[in-house]
This record gives sequence, structure tokens and C-alpha cells, in this order.
Amino acid sequence: MKILIIGSKGFIGSHCVDYFKSKNNDVWQADINKSNDKNYYQITSHNSDFSIIFKENKFDYCINASGSANVGFSFKNPSKDFELNVVNVQKILVAIRDFNNSCKFINFSSAAVYGNPQVLPITEDSPCKPFSPYGFHKLQSELLLKEYYKFFGLNTCSLRVFSAYGPRLKKQLFWDLYEKSKKNNNVYLYGTGNETRDFIYIDDLLQIIDLVIQHAKFQGSTYNVANNIEITISNAAQIFINEFYPSKKLLFNGETKLGDPNNWLADISKLKAIGYKQNISIEQGLKKYVAWLRENE
Repeated sequence: MKILIIGSKGFIGSHCVDYFKSKNNDVWQADINKSNDKNYYQITSHNSDFSIIFKENKFDYCINASGSANVGFSFKNPSKDFELNVVNVQKILVAIRDFNNSCKFINFSSAAVYGNPQVLPITEDSPCKPFSPYGFHKLQSELLLKEYYKFFGLNTCSLRVFSAYGPRLKKQLFWDLYEKSKKNNNVYLYGTGNETRDFIYIDDLLQIIDLVIQHAKFQGSTYNVANNIEITISNAAQIFINEFYPSKKLLFNGETKLGDPNNWLADISKLKAIGYKQNISIEQGLKKYVAWLRENE
């Protein structure tokens, strides 16, 4: 397969590059960073144009791992978040429609589209009630994928990623714990610790992308990307602390962080139907993440 990965220098994108290269695919990359990599396009961070990529090549699949994945940033700069998560997706779709309309397009959405769900587990048919600009923008990107399937016949699929983690991730809960535990004996986090998430390790996420490519319907489709395992922030954080700095004390400040949901648990029946099985537990995944952190200190 000839695969284009946009956002190839980011957390998920860089892992996609390594994974699909290891499967002997013809992998091309695009990102805003300079690179000497073969088959690489540098795109601009402002007013990005993707047309030339699809004019010059014909891809079987395009995986868009670009954009912003920061809820806090979306409150501070909603215009930029909209550009990165909605406008750029529309530009990619137009380029595919105009120059490579047989290319199947996978876009990373987010569980943030659900907001603060009242009923668990969350299915793909659960109400979408985002409560951050980021969540609204991810939902708008999904609607674009449905639009371009319905009106232009493009093959599109959105992956609603819940709480992904692993080596190379330098933000969110576990990176925050890493940074704080290096400097303080008492490690404070937002919330009460009773909030819950549904974590997925990067290797399992890559397995899902591969299964989607092989078996999914590309009809503006959506898939939850998680493990159907609910764990409290307190328990997940303690597993990390025990691996990294067991002597540190974990504390919670009781304050709610703007845009953070209370509880997440995904229904993954659609994933299981195409063959997904979890390989990496939270304990195993955090061992691997901590090992990477130690190697890169």
C-alpha cells in the first residue's frame, strides 16, 4: 500500500510511520517540520496547502494525524484550533476529491466530541455534546468527512481516540506527572482523582488503524478507540508514580480543569467486530512509557 501520513512528526503520526514501514508499505510523510527523510513534504503552519501532494502522487490511504490536541489551547486560541482541526481537514478533503478521489481517508477525532456523557459506556451513537472548542472542532471535522462521503463519494473514516499514551508523548496526564515528580515530593493534580478515563497504549492504537484499513467501512464512519476499561485518574497516576518515583506523594487539588470530563468509558463493540483485542494493559504500557522517559532524560 502507498500511505500518506500527515502530521508524521507528532506522537501518533511518527508511530504510524514506523509501524507501516515495518509492514513494507510505501510510506510518505507530511509535516510542518523540516526533514531530510525520503518521500517527505514540508507544509506551512499557516494557510497550509495540500494540493501539490495529491497532484504529484496517488495514495491508497491518507492518515491525518495533524492538528491540535490540546483542550486548554482551544480556549486560549479557538481560531487557531479551528484552523488546525477543521479548516485543514477540509483542505485535505478537497485535495483528495480533486486529485486522488480513490484515496481512503482516516482522520483522528476525539472522545471530546461526547463532552460529559450521562450514560456509560459511550457508544458511537451516544449524543455528542462537546464542552470545549476543541470538542466542537473535532465534531465539525467528523461532519466534513460525512459530507465528503455523501456528496463527493470519498472514502472516509473518523477515529474517536479516548486517552492514548506511550513513548514520544510529551503532554497530558503522564507527562505532567513526570515533569512534576522530578521537581516535587508532593505531586498535585487537578480534580479529585475519582474522575475516570479509558486508556489505550500506542501499540494497540496502531493495531486498530491497521484493522480499520483492512476491514472498516469508509462511509463517513466513526469508531471509538479505547479498551472498554474504566480506571480512575488516581489509580492510573499511582501506577505511574509507583513505576517512576515510588517515594513521591500523589495529591489532588479538587479544582476542575476547564473542558475536562468527569467519566469516560467507551463501548468498543464496533472495534471488536473487526477483530480488535487489547494487547497492552495499563500496567504494561506505563512500564514501557517510564522506560522511554528514563532513556530520554
